Formats: sequence, C-alpha cells, structure tokens
Amino acid sequence: MGTLKTFGQDLTGLFLFIGLVLLFLAGEFIELPSVILSSGVANVTTIFLSILLEAIPFILIGVFASALIQVFVSEKTLQRLIPKRFPYLAIFPAAIVGAILPVCECAIVPVARRLMRKGVPPHLALVVMVTAPILNPIVFASTYYAFQPDWTIVWGRMVIGFVAAVVIGGAWYRLFKNKDPLLRGTESHQHHHEQGSKLMQTLTHASDEFFDMGKFLIIGALVAAIFQTFLDRELLVGIGSHALIGPAMMMIFAYVISLCSEADAFVASSFGSLFTASSLLAFLVYGPMIDFKNTLLMLSYFKKRYVVAFILIVTVVVYACAMLVGILT
Repeated sequence: MGTLKTFGQDLTGLFLFIGLVLLFLAGEFIELPSVILSSGVANVTTIFLSILLEAIPFILIGVFASALIQVFVSEKTLQRLIPKRFPYLAIFPAAIVGAILPVCECAIVPVARRLMRKGVPPHLALVVMVTAPILNPIVFASTYYAFQPDWTIVWGRMVIGFVAAVVIGGAWYRLFKNKDPLLRGTESHQHHHEQGSKLMQTLTHASDEFFDMGKFLIIGALVAAIFQTFLDRELLVGIGSHALIGPAMMMIFAYVISLCSEADAFVASSFGSLFTASSLLAFLVYGPMIDFKNTLLMLSYFKKRYVVAFILIVTVVVYACAMLVGILT
C-alpha cells in the first residue's frame, strides 16, 4: 500500500512538473489584465514574474543535473576522491569535490550524512556540504546571468564561498576533531525512488527537487518584490549601504526565505542598486550554506549541539568575509 501511495505521489509530481514546464514555455503568450491591477500590485507582479522567469531555466538545469548525480554517482565514488590523511590539507580536495556537484541544499545534507557513515571525516563531509550549493558551474552561470556584466559579484561569490568553506572545515576540525556529530538510527528525509529504471529515477528526483526548490523561490521572489515596491526606498538604501548592518540583514533575509542557490542570484540582483557588494555577497554565500529549511533537515540527522555550532561557525566566517570585502572595496 505504501509503495502504491509513493508511486502515485511520484506520478502526480511528475505530471505537475511537466505542466509547469509547459506553462513556463507558454508564458510569453500570456498577459495579465493590467486594467484590474493597481500600480503597486502591478509593480509587485512585474518584479515577481521577472525574477521567477529568469530563475526557472537554471532551476530546471540544476534539478536535472542533481538528479543525474543522485542516480548515477555513488557515495563510494565521492569517498575515493576525498583523502582522509592530512586533515587540514584534505579540506582543499573536499572543496573541489563539492564544486563539481550541482546539488541543492536540501539534497546535499543527506549526501554529507552518508559520507560520514561511510567513514569520511566529518569536517570534510561538511566542506562538501557547504561548497556544493555555491561553487558548482550552474550556480556560476546563474550568478553571471543575473549580475552581468558585473564580474565582481560573480567571482566574489566563488572566491568567498571557497575561502569560507576552507575556514569552516578547518575550524570544525580544530574544535571537534573526528567526533561523530550524527544522531543514531535516523533515516528521515530520504528520497525513496530507488526502484524502476534509471530514467524514471532521474525524472522523479528532478520533479521532487523542482517542487522543493520552487516553493521557496516563489516565496523569495514575492518577498523581494513586495520589499522593493512598498518599503521606503531611502530606508532600504540606508540599511543596504551600512557597512555593519547591511551584510547582517541580508544574511538574516537569506536564512529566512531559504532560496535555492541556482535562483537566489536573481533575487539578490533585484536589490543590486540598494545594497553594497558586501551585503549581496553575504546573502549569496550564507543562504546556500545554512538556511531555515537546512537547519530543520540537519536537526533530523545531527546532534543539536553540533547543529548550533555549525550555524555559529558559518555565521561568523561568512560575516567576517563580508566585512573584509567591505574594507577592500
């Protein structure tokens, strides 16, 4: 009965996924009746749709790439690429492994847990977890597309993401060495699509991730559009240009709205004229490393004190990096 229910959910998700793709492709032929919209609502709608339509192609590429890796690349392969000796030096190849995995924040947490279960030191598994949603080629492409031709944000995101990940991994090993941070006997939030053909598994993984990401993208795009339309512009400029408050506010914003890293650049670029480069980079680096949905997922796998420690380390490191960018620019 459970298998039948799961199959029904997968099939429904797949049809909805295909329907959304068709709606997106037909979107250019659909016009909203502006006569019934006030100027404020019309502005919110315009900004919201522009963010959404720019981000969806990268979401689609990302979910299919992530699904292919989920289906065809085993944790044993990743484990072989990550050396266990020389704990500090091993952080660098771990970061490179993370950089070649276009996996979303939700999917990478179970991958990190499985790596630890298979004997990869926790600090290296966490480095993979924080680099995969930032440094992969799809996120690079989406960030470039959102901010072109401003290479400062594009390369800044990649460099800060890498440096922050290395520091986070080193700090974790310095504090906890190889202590096991995982809860025992927890198997929640697992994807259950290991039956059927590889093609079907890929499609169901992709549809699941698309809807997991999509709801947060919609919320984030809507919040960004409302902020820009109804919040006092001078207040936003004042917050965004403040060297200390700006990055902190954007980190809080990134944590709460829990955007997918393949789409967050489009939300960040909509604030481009209001916030400094350091604030935008804090948003683009912090959110993929830790956000609200990731925290809930980590709490189901990790002991609470280690989750709190991880959040504190990531917050301090990313904020320090943003401050350094503010000083240098």
